[in-house]
Amino acid sequence: MADRLGEIRVADQVIAIIAAVAVEEVLDVTVRSGGLYQDLAKKLNGGAKGITVAVTEDRVIVDMRVSVRYGAQIHRVCHTLQEKVKEAVESLTGLFVEAVNVRVETIEIGK
Repeated sequence: MADRLGEIRVADQVIAIIAAVAVEEVLDVTVRSGGLYQDLAKKLNGGAKGITVAVTEDRVIVDMRVSVRYGAQIHRVCHTLQEKVKEAVESLTGLFVEAVNVRVETIEIGK
């Protein structure tokens, strides 16, 4: 076993950005931005809109607010989203993703 050289920490906003990039790979879903105050807080903290992250020790919980395209099967789209986010965060950070909570807030109609 190799000796540890020191501590490695990944900032919550980095994990949120990784999750946001993973969302881009899933069809029929987009992350919802927050209200005025949430958007401002995210800009100041450098995070991704509509995504919050909680890290405790080596476990991660990701909460996402999304919009799904009308006609898409919501449960399938959200399950795919959960898998993609979990895979991306775990593979890039080495942290265990305990949960990816998805809240569908709107349906996109048109286009």
